[in-house]
Amino acid sequence: MIRYALICDHAHEFESWFASSASFDEQAKRGFVTCPVCNSAKVERAVMAPNVARTDLGPKAPQPAVEASAPVAAAPAPVALISEKEKAFREMVAALHQHVSENAEHVGQRFADEALKIHHGEAEERAIYGEATPDDARMLHEEGVEFLPLPRLPGSGN
Repeated sequence: MIRYALICDHAHEFESWFASSASFDEQAKRGFVTCPVCNSAKVERAVMAPNVARTDLGPKAPQPAVEASAPVAAAPAPVALISEKEKAFREMVAALHQHVSENAEHVGQRFADEALKIHHGEAEERAIYGEATPDDARMLHEEGVEFLPLPRLPGSGN
């Protein structure tokens, strides 16, 4: 994980974590990185001083105690964990799952078999959902069965 100091086009500074530099670049390009203060998607990396621990110097010497009259450091800026667009996307995925569960029959691991039976007229036509392996999906596609994979629900262990 990489922690970046970020700044928006309105000069609001904040920090956020990313899996990699490429991950930040991709999310910023798609507008998923937004300022927590003004919601601007025009965000770029701010200049950061690297924090690298040196092992060749041995253990760190204890730091002298700070006097009570010393100025207190400013509180850290708020961190954007989830942008408004990400929240909206998660709500849409949850609504989609609710719609499917209320309007289709859950057939579980039998999804590929049941979809093929419906496609060939061997079972009544109805909306179904369930689980399929990549090989099952490939076979259904080759058979001409129309289906859509559902995105995983946020927070479902993906």
